[in-house]
Amino acid sequence: MRDSKVLQKIRAGRGVRICGLGHYLPFFVRYAAHNSYDAIWLDLEHRAMDQREIQGLLAMCHAHDIDCMVRAPTLERTRLYRYFEDGATGLMMPLVSDAGLAREIVEAVKYPPLGNRGLDGAGLDGDFGLDVWHEGSTYIDDANRETFIVLQIETPEALANVDEIAAVDGVDGLFVGPADLGLRLGQAGGNADLDQAIARVAEVAQKHGKAWGMPAGTPEALAALRAQGAQLLAYGGDFALAKVLADCSQDLDRAFGE
Repeated sequence: MRDSKVLQKIRAGRGVRICGLGHYLPFFVRYAAHNSYDAIWLDLEHRAMDQREIQGLLAMCHAHDIDCMVRAPTLERTRLYRYFEDGATGLMMPLVSDAGLAREIVEAVKYPPLGNRGLDGAGLDGDFGLDVWHEGSTYIDDANRETFIVLQIETPEALANVDEIAAVDGVDGLFVGPADLGLRLGQAGGNADLDQAIARVAEVAQKHGKAWGMPAGTPEALAALRAQGAQLLAYGGDFALAKVLADCSQDLDRAFGE
């Protein structure tokens, strides 16, 4: 089974390079791997792809040796572990607000004794059975060791329960969703602000030996988050094409004297 680059970095205390993808752009996988990213964050919460497109992108990630962290649009247990069967290395689960839900997710996607994932072995993760259906196979242990779960902290309830969430065995990381968390903190009132919330997540992650992170929009934000101990840093993605085209359009303006 393929080793996870994200988990290698987490276990070594190093920063993880993540870029975002929300559209079916196979070439993007190659470019991300070429530019030393560790993982592609495949957003299926806010973007729509059919199952064959997802499988194609996951196969591309395997071919180019880069992790794929799927932000899942569902809590259906069989669909969650099918992402792993199809080649995902990790899951990012949105809007996890309590430890009970965190345990349900672990239960769904980890094999016993950590969870209760169903065993088939015919997927890409098990080399279509070649790595599974033989005496002495270590596939079960490998799958539990080389797949990861990242939970998004995006609500005041999640912030209040973050210590219990981080304590759940099988959870590898916490990821602040700044837009959702900031929106909900503002509506809830009280004294907490987003900066305080981020500091709280960082504190709890360190306490429990879990990785944490969030998206960053500028080099300055990257440096500040890294200084706080963030390992999971998302920077860059397919929406950066908007800036590429804006820059190219300006070059054309100059060439045409417009």
